Amino acid sequence: MTGDPELISLRLADDAAPPSCAVSGGARAGAQRELAALLTATGTGNREAFTGLYRATSPRVFGLALRILRSHSAAEEVTQEVYLQVWTAAERYDPKLSTPIGWLMMITHRRAVDRVRTEESSTVRDRVYGHAHLGRDHDAVAETVGQRLEEQAVAHCLATLTDTQREAIDLAYYGGRTYREVADQLDAPLSTVKSRIRDALKRLHNCLSGVASHA
Repeated sequence: MTGDPELISLRLADDAAPPSCAVSGGARAGAQRELAALLTATGTGNREAFTGLYRATSPRVFGLALRILRSHSAAEEVTQEVYLQVWTAAERYDPKLSTPIGWLMMITHRRAVDRVRTEESSTVRDRVYGHAHLGRDHDAVAETVGQRLEEQAVAHCLATLTDTQREAIDLAYYGGRTYREVADQLDAPLSTVKSRIRDALKRLHNCLSGVASHA
């Protein structure tokens, strides 16, 4: 199996996909069924399915993030965060509530909007971040990482982090703390904590993608 495409090479979905009017309803339904199958398989720890899902949907995820954030690097980071969540929480997807693309777009929108809000004033940022960004999305990661979806692979990837990165990830993702709370507990500047977690997410994404590509 070849490796996952680099996020830096992703393009907006609007640039890569034909106009929706040119695709029949039957074809769209078939594509959604295929994505649902990939997502369901990913929820059982199937690495090949995860790679297929990533390849099929990452341009749209990146495209939405880019339209909201208007920053290529920030959109890449959000895309990485989205697929880290997908890898660890795919079993929570309910096809009765949304299509696979709808579920992915919801996660992407939440994370991109959260990223925009973190650029606001510190008071507003911390209040919104505590209630929105580290809510159910992070709970999903905390509940599933280390419990299922190839525990050994996730543990291996976590072990590749530096001690300071792993400590920040543990507090934010497992402990459910806001970035401000993590910074206070570690007695570190907020910007430093954000950088540690951002770099850790990149490393985890690359590691998990490598695991998937060598399945």
